[in-house]
Amino acid sequence: MTVAEKVSYIKGLAEGLGVDDSTKEGKVLAAIVDVLDDIALTLGDIDEELNDVADVMTDMEESVDCLEDVVYGEDEDDYDDCDCDDCCDEDDFDDDMYEVTCPSCGNTITVDFDVIQSGEIPCPNCGETLEFDLSCLEDEECDCGCHHDHE
Repeated sequence: MTVAEKVSYIKGLAEGLGVDDSTKEGKVLAAIVDVLDDIALTLGDIDEELNDVADVMTDMEESVDCLEDVVYGEDEDDYDDCDCDDCCDEDDFDDDMYEVTCPSCGNTITVDFDVIQSGEIPCPNCGETLEFDLSCLEDEECDCGCHHDHE
């Protein structure tokens, strides 16, 4: 039995008793039943709103799950036979983010491949020029030992 149903039952009992609204006791009892009825209606409204919020949260959770799949996805390197970081992902490194630590101030910044490909950037903390060497990507073979091409 819901709260609203219980309040309706009490309201019916009070009416069945023939409570006289002109007496002090009757006025108090009628006011209590009215307040209980208002509380039951408010609780019903809150329950409906809570169900709506739960539905929205479920939708948001599903959206976040989809976004996680898009953003993090499966790491293709997990399925490689080679243990080096350079194999089989040469088409994917444009999307990767890299952490670079400034040798002067020790500040760590995150940059994408386009920034690294530019060759150098100033450290946002101290202004020191950070240079990036991409010569290993241009070599026919790297020192990882798997003899793959870096194009």
